[in-house]
Amino acid sequence: MTPYVSAELHRQVAEDAGHRCGYCLSDELLTGVPLTIEHIVPVAKAGDTVRNNLWLACRPCNEYKGAETHAQDPETGESAPLFNPRQQAWAKHFAWSKDGTLVVGLTPTGRAT
Repeated sequence: MTPYVSAELHRQVAEDAGHRCGYCLSDELLTGVPLTIEHIVPVAKAGDTVRNNLWLACRPCNEYKGAETHAQDPETGESAPLFNPRQQAWAKHFAWSKDGTLVVGLTPTGRAT
């Protein structure tokens, strides 16, 4: 069961996130597709439903991340922490492909799948 997020808390998180998905940068206002509130540290891993642990995510990114906090870096095979949009700069870990259609991981955190 997903914990309740008040309308005010949802508004604050959406404003914090600039109405963009923290992972693929999809813009809620431009696409017209509502983004979901996601727990950076999932509830399944004892994450709290507080502003500092919430961000916006598009449905595909949220479902792909699921209840994980770490994943395997395909280059090194080692476990890497997943990206935290509240604490890390997107451009340090990701870039767009030359044709602008794919997000490319630059660091173990960005490559973790």
